[in-house]
Amino acid sequence: MKTLEAEVQVEVGFYDVDAMDVAWHGHYLKYFERGRCALLRMIDYDYPRMRESGYAWPIVDCKLRYAAAARYGQRLIVRATLREWESRLRIDYRIRDAASGRKVTTGSTIQVAVEMASGELQFVSPRALLERLERAWRG
Repeated sequence: MKTLEAEVQVEVGFYDVDAMDVAWHGHYLKYFERGRCALLRMIDYDYPRMRESGYAWPIVDCKLRYAAAARYGQRLIVRATLREWESRLRIDYRIRDAASGRKVTTGSTIQVAVEMASGELQFVSPRALLERLERAWRG
């Protein structure tokens, strides 16, 4: 099975932490988004390209599992890996500490294609995505 992966580095900002200096749990979704955008840009199908192709890709499921707290100033590596694409996009995430490599958070998101003109859910991924993936795998 072919996979695509992208990694980005993020730093936990002051605005992301609570009174105990720990990143608020909801901000990990923002870190996932950074990895997801990098992954989608690799195949030239980031959000503006999705719109241009006539499809929206809302997230319909999201899972997170916290292994360790991220703290102010900590540098994190976010890896996004495309796992499914034929009828939906399933992207798995792994966030780890940049210095030690220690796991901080894992998770996944599922997105489905919705034709923007009709609002209809697509049960098969549109050619716009599949063609880009084929090009990416050909190199």
